[in-house]
Amino acid sequence: MGKRKQFKDGDVSMGGTDPTAGDSSDEDIDMVNVDFEWFDPAEIDFHGLKHLLRQLFDIDAQDFDLSAVADLILAQPLLGSTVKVDGKESDPYAFLTVLNLAEHADKPAIKDLTAYLKRKASADPSLATLAQLLSQTPIPPIGLILTERLINMPSEVVPPMYTMLQEEIAWAIEEKEPYNFSHYLIVSKTYEEIESKLDQEEARPQKKKKKAAGEKGERFFFHPEDEVLERHALCAGKYEYSHKHDEGHSDSKRAFQELGIRTGGSLILIEAGKFEGAVKDMATYLQASG
Repeated sequence: MGKRKQFKDGDVSMGGTDPTAGDSSDEDIDMVNVDFEWFDPAEIDFHGLKHLLRQLFDIDAQDFDLSAVADLILAQPLLGSTVKVDGKESDPYAFLTVLNLAEHADKPAIKDLTAYLKRKASADPSLATLAQLLSQTPIPPIGLILTERLINMPSEVVPPMYTMLQEEIAWAIEEKEPYNFSHYLIVSKTYEEIESKLDQEEARPQKKKKKAAGEKGERFFFHPEDEVLERHALCAGKYEYSHKHDEGHSDSKRAFQELGIRTGGSLILIEAGKFEGAVKDMATYLQASG
């Protein structure tokens, strides 16, 4: 599949301050000139998609057949996008697609994924509406949006992917393809800051504790667009992963070199009729904050 468009809105900051620059001022920003290219998903993306899917589902990725999920994404090449910087043959740095949970309900990979999402939604009262939808037989035509990007990718790459997805869904519906969704379900990730285990071990008895390890705190978004999308949601909430990270994992992901972080899943359910408005609001927000 060919290139669709390029991101040419000027320089994009990919790294922040240069760690080798010492005590440089805030104006000394390491800028990287990048032209982002959007492509249709292609076979060359199989391993890159698996990597991003593994990142999206974090430690629970081991519960899913990610090869089968990647195959489903590649089986609908005219729906969804990958973002690359080194041409069509390079690995994707980001992707976005949608899978019809009803259309693929009989496929083992989607059965496992749907059952997982149902369990997680059932554990949070704020996701009760989603749990009810996923419990219906047959399941409604819910569009499962899967999207992930490398950690240093700017959020400005996101609105074009959602805009193109809407256009592609409209074309698919005109062709009588099964993409007339009742709802969209976005799977994402959040995190909470927690006190570093290393800090706990080094702290003196009289030293005032920060946030105790394991204490639940403020929720932060890995994807800033999720904060806006949740405003348009029928329901939204977080969930804990089924598996636990090894001791010290939070320290390996310390935020701002002071606090560790605990990652978790996030589910956002949006009615189809409100999806366009949510995407427009999200694009405006990211443009203003970019």
